[in-house]
Amino acid sequence: MTKVTRIGILTVSDRASAGVYQDISGKAIIDTLSDYLSSAWEPVYRLVPDEARQIEQALEHLVDEEDCCLVVTTGGTGPAERDITPEATEAVCDRMMPGFGELMRAESLKYVPTAILSRQTAGLRGSSLIINLPGKPRAIRQCLDAVFPAVPYCIDLMGGPYLECNPAVIEAFRPAS
Repeated sequence: MTKVTRIGILTVSDRASAGVYQDISGKAIIDTLSDYLSSAWEPVYRLVPDEARQIEQALEHLVDEEDCCLVVTTGGTGPAERDITPEATEAVCDRMMPGFGELMRAESLKYVPTAILSRQTAGLRGSSLIINLPGKPRAIRQCLDAVFPAVPYCIDLMGGPYLECNPAVIEAFRPAS
């Protein structure tokens, strides 16, 4: 029996976690990944407030306990005082992957001049990749469209599951062997 790939979805939002409004950003990530992936996968969803320790614990749990090879976060990447997702991500990662944030900001600059205010990043914890995305659903799709072609190969290099993409939507880049 084939093991279903688990992918963590973590929304960081004081207001959504308090029930002030519905989390549409986490759903946008799930919808986007559902469009991209043709291999079997299941989302492992979490919603936490903008509190460093709760973000760190959620990331640790998704990687260490839920066995997610990929964790995609949304929210908390701006310059506001409570936007601390990149710091919480860095605190739990073994190594950082700055190219993800650089590419996401470059892509976002095609749409809004305020993209330079975003602090998206990515890092590795064990054999898992953690990617921080902005909080707006349209920006989530734009950023994932830019970086996702490299994600399956990154996970391959870490010994994770083989993620197959729907080539009509997005093509994973894997070097010819």
